[in-house]
Amino acid sequence: MAKIGFIGLGNMGGGMAANLVKAGHEVHAFDLAEAALAHAEQAGCLRVKSAREASADVEAVVTMLPAGSHVRQVYTDCIIGAAPSSAILIDCSTVDVASAKAVGAAAAEQGYAMVDAPVSGGIAAANGGTLTFMVGGPDAAFAQAQPILAAMGKAVIHAGGTGAGQAAKIANNMLLGATMVATCEAFLLAKKLGLDLQTFYDISSKASGQSWSMTSYCPVPGVGPETPADRDYQGGFATALMLKDLKLAMSAAQDANASVPMGAAAEALYQAFANGGNGALDFSAIIRLLDADPAQ
Repeated sequence: MAKIGFIGLGNMGGGMAANLVKAGHEVHAFDLAEAALAHAEQAGCLRVKSAREASADVEAVVTMLPAGSHVRQVYTDCIIGAAPSSAILIDCSTVDVASAKAVGAAAAEQGYAMVDAPVSGGIAAANGGTLTFMVGGPDAAFAQAQPILAAMGKAVIHAGGTGAGQAAKIANNMLLGATMVATCEAFLLAKKLGLDLQTFYDISSKASGQSWSMTSYCPVPGVGPETPADRDYQGGFATALMLKDLKLAMSAAQDANASVPMGAAAEALYQAFANGGNGALDFSAIIRLLDADPAQ
């Protein structure tokens, strides 16, 4: 088993680090938040005092950080040069493609193998070890990272070269955001047309309107499998995080000169919902915005 440095122990990183411990790895964990460090220690991680210390004398470094600026800073100041050159560097943050490519190039210049490996699945999947990893990087780096990622997920897919993991994640989550909005609209229309919502689910989930947003993550309480909708939209994937991903998608689309009108509409709706103080609610709670009385 490997000695692994893990930096960033928030809602996603904490569960991921714990699963590495369950797989038998020795995890040296660091986070700026004391509560996150304490939780990781309870899960069997070894607490360290800094990101540089987490990177020292390990075979792999895994990071799960909030934004591209954090990834650039942590890798430049704390990991590259501190980690052994033989260590595989694995960034699981969701950031812009340019940051992923810049950090990957900086690591390569210093002789490191590195992959960008953002995740899909949310907090429950991070805790359960059922994440999907979309991985960008050279073939040799992917091969080195794959066993470590497999300990935290159900699927590890090589998307292409450096930055391709971020590109896949951004496109995937734009699709998810737009599909969830459409799913909410469909349920609300069915309700206003007098349909029983469980009956509509039974029909549409087996018809051409079926989607993951409906059958695995239904935004209507009491319909389909248990989802955050059954917990008053607590937990799951926060609206603020969906909005972050949609903004990354809009920036990437502008850079690539890609037409994404549905994605842009979804971003505007999630922005309005977040502006109303709903950023901490699961993203499926967007149904509340769509169900609001226009007269109010």
